[in-house]
Amino acid sequence: MTQNRISLTLGAETVERILASITALEADLQSLIALTNDERRDLFKMGAKSQAFCTTALAVAEQHPGIMPRDFDIAAFRQDQMALDALRPCSLRLAQLHQRVTDTELALGSDLMAASLEVYAVIKAAGKDKGVDDARDALAARFVRRRAVSPGTPNPPEI
Repeated sequence: MTQNRISLTLGAETVERILASITALEADLQSLIALTNDERRDLFKMGAKSQAFCTTALAVAEQHPGIMPRDFDIAAFRQDQMALDALRPCSLRLAQLHQRVTDTELALGSDLMAASLEVYAVIKAAGKDKGVDDARDALAARFVRRRAVSPGTPNPPEI
């Protein structure tokens, strides 16, 4: 094998422990929500500058509750701020872990493709009359290109 970017062994016990940990995380984070694309698009977005704005707005609302409308829920505002502050470090660590999992998955897939292409090249070049014709044909099916037929082009006659 000419490419081996990563060598990884995940035993059944390790995978079971990982899945159990994910299940525990899901249980602890059961209050998280899932938004539709439309909902996501319609929401205000909070960047770094907006975070400072929101922190200042909360402080002002807490210092001057008498000027706020009666139906403005300062406690809910504070609770959202505290929840976001608590969730952010978790989100950052999960994002970093997700990126490493994705990178590892990409590297493993690349190693597999490189090795598979090497096997295909060998049986294509040196495998004639060695009993690997069916295997070569099965691997060759990966590279069969279908010709695009434009709408005005008549279909070729069937033989």
